[in-house]
Amino acid sequence: MLARDFSFEVPSRLIARRPAARRGGERLLVLDRARAGNRHATMAELPDLLPAGSVLVLNDSRVRKARIHGSSENGGSVELVFLEEIGPGRWRALARRARRQRVGKRLLLPDGVQARVVAADADARELELHPPVGEDYFERHGAMPLPPYIERAPDADDDERYQTVYAREFGSAAAPTAGLHLTPDLLEAMRARGIDIQYVTLHIGPGTFQPVRTERLEDHRMHEESVALNAQAAAAIEAARRDRREVIAVGTTVVRALESRAAAGRRAGAVTPGRWRTGLFIRPGHRFRVVTRLLTNLHTPGSTLVALVAAFAGRERLLDAYREAVAHDYRFFSYGDAMLIL
Repeated sequence: MLARDFSFEVPSRLIARRPAARRGGERLLVLDRARAGNRHATMAELPDLLPAGSVLVLNDSRVRKARIHGSSENGGSVELVFLEEIGPGRWRALARRARRQRVGKRLLLPDGVQARVVAADADARELELHPPVGEDYFERHGAMPLPPYIERAPDADDDERYQTVYAREFGSAAAPTAGLHLTPDLLEAMRARGIDIQYVTLHIGPGTFQPVRTERLEDHRMHEESVALNAQAAAAIEAARRDRREVIAVGTTVVRALESRAAAGRRAGAVTPGRWRTGLFIRPGHRFRVVTRLLTNLHTPGSTLVALVAAFAGRERLLDAYREAVAHDYRFFSYGDAMLIL
């Protein structure tokens, strides 16, 4: 299976560099795997497209203002995206122009914080910070880590719009973008319809958004990300599976979280509560054990996200849908429109 088999053309004019004028006002391409053809709808119609009794699972990870600018000891500029605190004062981060950030190098960050590079792995660096910093430091000095294809600096609007309305625990270096479309009113409409809303927490790191650099898809290795699922959500998901009700994932991160838990469950395919790490790379051939429907975005060509959605919808069916989306001027990527796969 070749990575190029998941590529397609997206005109630059269709890359969404700003969010829609109104959250929840995006377009929705509906792909029903049981029927030919696709339906064009809007996010406002989503509650009526989901059956009563379903369990809708959201990723409630909160995006950290993880992009920090500083300088090296010789005055050169430094840009870091902080991914994960792995110990008191020790962080994993992505470094721009990573080759320059060698082990032993000292970096100067805002507020007099010093960072020493203690380990290196490809574009990632392990940093030791003195003094240690907390989330308030990133709120004061950081910026939203917008994807590079947005091609602009983040502003105050991004502080709100590159965050889901139900985000809770800080930890992600990218937004769970399928959830960006959901508003309190849409969530309430789904509850009123009898849809049970539950949460999983997957803190998004480079495993979600790093490009595939290998020719063969199966040679690509995902970075691990941390996941947490509480007992209430696990019980609701297991009850839905037992009763053959729909389990609807909002976003590819929810798919990876739930499918990784089922694959490693103590009972065959069981979704149990707990905390774990996953490097699961879902691609065509994966047998879905938990997720039965998916709300997702229109993703970047050749990415692991396209491979996951192709595994769920079928590669040819997905690529045909993307071509249709281009023909109908859908907006693509993080701030773009959405797709519902039934």
